[in-house]
Amino acid sequence: MTDWSCDQAHRKAWKDIKGLYKWWQNTRPNRKSPIEDKSIRRPPVVVKKVSGTNSREIIQPDRKKYLDYYRALKKHMKLEEKWYREDQLMLHKLIEVRKYLWT
Repeated sequence: MTDWSCDQAHRKAWKDIKGLYKWWQNTRPNRKSPIEDKSIRRPPVVVKKVSGTNSREIIQPDRKKYLDYYRALKKHMKLEEKWYREDQLMLHKLIEVRKYLWT
């Protein structure tokens, strides 16, 4: 048994462990991206054959026609950056408390 109240280091580690657990179990899995919105019309993927080759190229959709999708995509990309930084921070916290996890 570990006495998590025995000193300041253990108290801080216990607080961080509880926070990390909550974050990994609840916060991180419940992230929502704007591109998951089912009401947004998504552009179809259209390809055409490149003449004289066996290759195909993707035809870019009309951005004005799918403006909501591209706005959501831009927001999603910003959230991805934020989530990456948050993941990094939480992984660093995990590294800092790892010696307390096997006590």
